[in-house]
Amino acid sequence: MKFLIIGDVVGEPGRNILFKYLEKRKQNYDFIIVNAENSAGGFGITPKIAEQIFARGADVITLGNHSWDKKEIYPYINETKNLIRPINFTKEAPGNGYTIVEKNGKKVAVVNAQGKVFMPPIACPFLALDEIIPEIRKETNIIIVDFHAEATSEKQAMGWNLTGKVSAMYGTHTHTQTADEKILPGGTAYLTDAGMTGGHDGILGMNKKESIQRFKDGMPSRYSVCEENVKINGLEVEVNENTGKAEKIRRINMHYDEV
Repeated sequence: MKFLIIGDVVGEPGRNILFKYLEKRKQNYDFIIVNAENSAGGFGITPKIAEQIFARGADVITLGNHSWDKKEIYPYINETKNLIRPINFTKEAPGNGYTIVEKNGKKVAVVNAQGKVFMPPIACPFLALDEIIPEIRKETNIIIVDFHAEATSEKQAMGWNLTGKVSAMYGTHTHTQTADEKILPGGTAYLTDAGMTGGHDGILGMNKKESIQRFKDGMPSRYSVCEENVKINGLEVEVNENTGKAEKIRRINMHYDEV
């Protein structure tokens, strides 16, 4: 089973290259997962954008710390099981932290979690995943985890914590793709960060001017989305449908003109 996993989509430039990639290549994949928590102007997601991403072929959309930036997402996420937010948000938060999707006769579980280090206060992701993964494995052994976290150390620790228990664990949030893709012992594909889908000649997908000025004077400023050097970042993972173990992993880092 071949998975396409897309790193944080930032604004309209990110959406445009994502749609172009999916239009040309979605038939090459059995299952598609997109992190889209920055897809609406760089902050949050709207129901309209979620529907556009699903319509282009995404099976599951994952989120992160910007899940609630657009208030109109509150009722929509309760109604849409394939749009998930971090599982270690408070239980009173809208939506769900994982979903199980049956496709081509196989059940696939996708789980979203958020880190604690250098992030807003949140319940422990390690304990949350330790609790839910055994329950999910009663239904399927094909499990993909999007760990939305800042610290490299926390992501690596989570990879080792989940090795042999899930098919793949990859990081999102930093908007900077790492080059440490591997298959851990026990058959878990791992990448510290999937990267960013959007303008790469800015700062984390936003224009340079506002970001640099904020570092200089510390004053609040309104960020705008970068439209220069647009790339799509992500990874491909091939999983054995019978064992749930990963067999191959490959990073994706392509310019708009290469898609």
